[in-house]
Amino acid sequence: MARRPIAPRRRHLIFCTCLRLLIKLMSELLEQNSAFLELAQQRNLIFWHKGYFSQSIVAAMSEVVKLQLEVAGVNGSTRRKLFSSFIELSQNIVHYSSETLPADQTQGGIREGAMCITSDGERHLLVCINPIATNAVDELREKLEPLRSMSVDEIKQAYKNSLRAETPAESKGAGMGFLTMARDASAPLEFAFHPRDDDPATTLFCLKTII
Repeated sequence: MARRPIAPRRRHLIFCTCLRLLIKLMSELLEQNSAFLELAQQRNLIFWHKGYFSQSIVAAMSEVVKLQLEVAGVNGSTRRKLFSSFIELSQNIVHYSSETLPADQTQGGIREGAMCITSDGERHLLVCINPIATNAVDELREKLEPLRSMSVDEIKQAYKNSLRAETPAESKGAGMGFLTMARDASAPLEFAFHPRDDDPATTLFCLKTII
């Protein structure tokens, strides 16, 4: 049965209704963006991303981070350390986040997480949050906890030793990544694990480094 054509006046009313809805949504979005930009300026936010991470996405974000650090006037040495830690935190999400796209949508490992870079006077903070399997918590804690009590010289020596040692395939370079961040940080790495009430098999892993 053929559909009856919509009368011109009715088409106009439908168009006006959709237009008003679109304008309302755009206004709300602009208000949210304005609030976010104001908050970003107050918190000296340099970079922020929440969503998917993959090798190609990280490569694209790397260019943005480089530009943002340069625009922010960060000096060369600090910029190098920040960029290095950004890469390590991103790789942590790519390799270890427990949330991923469905199998038929994954292309080279697309994971979910969040990261931000902020400045606090002369200090710069990088924070990374991503879900991990709860049964991986102890392994990560064992890698991170010793770093908090090690001196700078001990961290540098451990870094050199790791470079010489063969990295087990299953480690995905996590130990080296944490050592790299600890070596460049101006304070011990901070981390926390927050079990999810709605999913006991998943824990939120938070990691912060100060440079």
